[in-house]
Amino acid sequence: MSAEHGACWLRLASSPADEIVTTFWDGAVEAQRQLPRSLPRPRLVGCHDWTAGRWAYRAELYDLVSGRVLAPSAILTTAADLPASWWAALREALDAISAVPTDRLTIHRSYLSRVMLRHLGAQAFGSEVTAPWTTAHGDLHFANLVGPDLHLLDWEGWGSAPAGYDAATLHGYSLLVPATAARVRHELAHILDTPAGHYAELAVISEILDSTTHGENLALAEPLRRRAALLLKDTAGPTPRHRRSARPTRGPAGQ
Repeated sequence: MSAEHGACWLRLASSPADEIVTTFWDGAVEAQRQLPRSLPRPRLVGCHDWTAGRWAYRAELYDLVSGRVLAPSAILTTAADLPASWWAALREALDAISAVPTDRLTIHRSYLSRVMLRHLGAQAFGSEVTAPWTTAHGDLHFANLVGPDLHLLDWEGWGSAPAGYDAATLHGYSLLVPATAARVRHELAHILDTPAGHYAELAVISEILDSTTHGENLALAEPLRRRAALLLKDTAGPTPRHRRSARPTRGPAGQ
């Protein structure tokens, strides 16, 4: 509770002072400055920095939003039963975020190229040069979402990413709950059911699979590989025998 601002939430961050990654360290402050006030997210009402020895600290004070976080961790394990109004608000928020110009970067193209080749093969990133990039929240899973009224939490890593990155992230972390994953695909079909959306899914799948090599997100490995196989099959195009008579078409859009 703050005498000036009422009910608030305090976030504390720390880092060795000579190892600060400014993209994440300043993400919340830059989000407050640059993103539309209409986006449903906690308002950052105060920020204070200090150091002690070789450590840097930051305290961020936010408005306390009503509702509940929809999952205890990034990987969804129980169904998220949400009203149509929540999904409509999410679609509107993702469209608004993607329209914001920024020089910030959520993920590097060179990293995506490496992990897509490593985990999915050359077919997965063959059209990366033409892949559109837009602004993304950068960490969109149900542990960073509030309901029944939508709020988006944790803006540390927002920035430029493959178009559809947020929708693809939400879907990837939902695969252990098929009903919710299907709901994500249905509600965000205007993003995911496009060449750019397919590329974004393959990018996110590769990124999460890469985390499994460090012992993280292991439960998602097989569902992600099955989803990637389905996407790669859908984007493979006609067989060589039929390509000669097929009309020319564009391929999937592509630290």
